[in-house]
Amino acid sequence: MKRLALALAVLALLAPAAWYGIPEAFRPALVDLHRRSAGLEERSIQVGSHRISYLEGGRGETVVLLHGLFAEKDHWVDFARSLTAHYRVIAPDLPGFGASTRLEHEPYDYAAQTQRLAALLDALAVRTVHLAGSSMGGTLAALLALEQPGRITSVAFIGAPHGIRTPLPSDMDLQIEAGRAPLVARNAQEFEGMMALLFAQPPFLPYPVMRAAQAQALDRAPSNLRLWREQLKDRHLLHERIAGLKSPLLVLWGGQDRVFDATGAKVLRDLNTRAGIEVLPQAGHLPMMEAPDVAAQRYAVFLQSLVRR
Repeated sequence: MKRLALALAVLALLAPAAWYGIPEAFRPALVDLHRRSAGLEERSIQVGSHRISYLEGGRGETVVLLHGLFAEKDHWVDFARSLTAHYRVIAPDLPGFGASTRLEHEPYDYAAQTQRLAALLDALAVRTVHLAGSSMGGTLAALLALEQPGRITSVAFIGAPHGIRTPLPSDMDLQIEAGRAPLVARNAQEFEGMMALLFAQPPFLPYPVMRAAQAQALDRAPSNLRLWREQLKDRHLLHERIAGLKSPLLVLWGGQDRVFDATGAKVLRDLNTRAGIEVLPQAGHLPMMEAPDVAAQRYAVFLQSLVRR
């Protein structure tokens, strides 16, 4: 018994040291457990020149969840948890992001990514689909709906979309005007600044997951800067095109969003009077992570309302 007690005591002392000392050893199991708790599994598929990693789970009508710039598929897991009981949910790492292929000679602007998203849906045999996106992903959803309106059953912006001119400049707008790229982190301090910009109420992320996210952001900084510049050239693309969107549209805009100011919600309402728009007062730029239960409930109600039409 004394030896067992001693062994347990040693393990108790070593576990925190291992958690912080070798976080990469814990991350795969944590990520897999999180996915499985939402009924999702990781898969991959070759589409053109890109190997695309994605999460999939559930049965029913297909819902595809599209992340934002420098984000990834796992940011949707908590949001998707209540959806997989009623829908087939797919959350891809868009080409160039997360675990999907990034090719240095390929463009990742909206024109190229819209084509790749359509090709991915073809490869997954998705004929009709509900698209929901965050930031860049929301804009990508709208652009594909404009190109293939018969295929896209609905569009949802879970958080502010990229590309709307806002009456008041956001904190990110001010940094862009000062010549900075606030979503490209080159060191730990800039990574912390980026996180503060994205979240009003940061969600809990286990240390191994957060550490891996920071390491990837810093490692990819030079390449990320290229993709950032590609985004800037289409800075207000959605503003110019959203009026033509005929698909049912839900907009959940974070009231504390420092990336795209919440005054943009009224602008979007004026541009597309058919949209159902709600400002979530306490949320920042990523409500599917900050307030996943609230955002998912609003989205589920939206999807159910389409059945009654």
